[in-house]
Amino acid sequence: MSEFLLEVFSEEIPARMQAKAIADLERLMAESLKAADLAFSGMRRFVTPRRLVLVVDGLPAHQPDRTEERRGPRIDAPERAIAGFKASLPDGAVISERAEKKGTFLFAAIHQRGEKSVDVLAPLTEAIIRQFPWPKSMRSGTSESRWVRPLLSVLALFDGQIVPIEIDGIKAGRISKGHRFLSDGAFSVTDFADYRARLLDAHVVLDAAERRRIILDRARALAADHHLELIEDSDLLDENAGLTEWPVPYLGRFDPGFLDVPAEVLITSMKVHQKFFSLSDPKSGALAPCFICVANTKAVDGGATIIAGNERVLSARLSDARFFWQQDLKIPLEDRVAALDAIIFHEKLGTLAERVARIEDLAATLAAFVEKDGQGVDEAFLRRAARLCKADLTTGMVGEFPELQGLVGCRIAKAQNEPDALCRALQDHYAPKGPDDRCPDEGLSVCLALAEKLDTLIGFFAIDEKPPDQRIPLPCAGRLWGSFA
Repeated sequence: MSEFLLEVFSEEIPARMQAKAIADLERLMAESLKAADLAFSGMRRFVTPRRLVLVVDGLPAHQPDRTEERRGPRIDAPERAIAGFKASLPDGAVISERAEKKGTFLFAAIHQRGEKSVDVLAPLTEAIIRQFPWPKSMRSGTSESRWVRPLLSVLALFDGQIVPIEIDGIKAGRISKGHRFLSDGAFSVTDFADYRARLLDAHVVLDAAERRRIILDRARALAADHHLELIEDSDLLDENAGLTEWPVPYLGRFDPGFLDVPAEVLITSMKVHQKFFSLSDPKSGALAPCFICVANTKAVDGGATIIAGNERVLSARLSDARFFWQQDLKIPLEDRVAALDAIIFHEKLGTLAERVARIEDLAATLAAFVEKDGQGVDEAFLRRAARLCKADLTTGMVGEFPELQGLVGCRIAKAQNEPDALCRALQDHYAPKGPDDRCPDEGLSVCLALAEKLDTLIGFFAIDEKPPDQRIPLPCAGRLWGSFA
């Protein structure tokens, strides 16, 4: 049994596309091998910013021999029909007669020898590459094929033998390349074990899970060295692993004056714009004026230049965030409500102002059924929270960071000295955002969150915009209601 090694090498693949791309490559290869009657014992897949790599283990040297049976005309059919049937058969076909309900027919047994696997793999792999389902792709130069970024080379080896693949003038070989800056260039390989070892020597960590572990371990160590704690973020960790082939984390700092901006805003700005990890003081839990960036290179100066450059860029980003925050604080939430009249929620469901009015009435109706610790919900207080719940959608901060909707409203309300329960309700009315999110546990928040979700559910069913499978996509509403029904 033999090994098939495939590397499709290109310019940088966007990090958000990598996981699906390598899964698609594995799926398409498995389907194609099955269709070609080539059994295999397993597949291993790997992805870096510049390469998709697939290793197929346990492939046979040849396809299995097959015998195809083809039925012909009845034995008493016209001579011309019988002659035509025989003429259509390849050499070596064995003809026999078999009685069936409708008569006795001619049958031909056609024995087909299996092709060499290397000859099957070539057209099969070419077809996968040419028809690869990227969400966005491009043609480079005079190429007729599309790839997510310019395709540079293909490495394809079956049992150490080059598979004769050619894509728009790019012929497959046994040559790969290491890190763009830290390696000496191209190198030749014989099999996957050799390939992986040579990549590591060329400063490429092939396994994304290993890159993830390196980033996390080093970031935790850097934080501990400075008596800080890493604010861990799995999605950000995946993204940095998808941006680097040789990840090297560094710790930088920013002006403590930025800490007067809500911590969530700073964390989001660092994550979204710069892909930086945030740090906190383990004693107080407060955000620290530090960050961890992940470089894709090993710096000769210990990272001083990289850190200084990132600190300058981050300072500009945080200045923008602070500006938005300061401007947003100048307008009370109550004064922002009127602007919702000009924002369309849905062409068939009206404006955001009309949505807020519906949520307000729904929440007031629900208040009669919600009670906790013997206390109900004040309807007038609830109506005020409902009127304000979407006001932060008009802020510059939410315009810059949509993921902060609700939280920005909560922080502005707190700065305006609104009651704590109202502030929490403004943030919690979006919760739970999914099956793993927490549910609000205060009466005011529960009424508002339920009303917001029920308005969405009822509204879209009313305009016949139902989920494709007709299932209600809001199991969270049941979780919300369960504690209070």
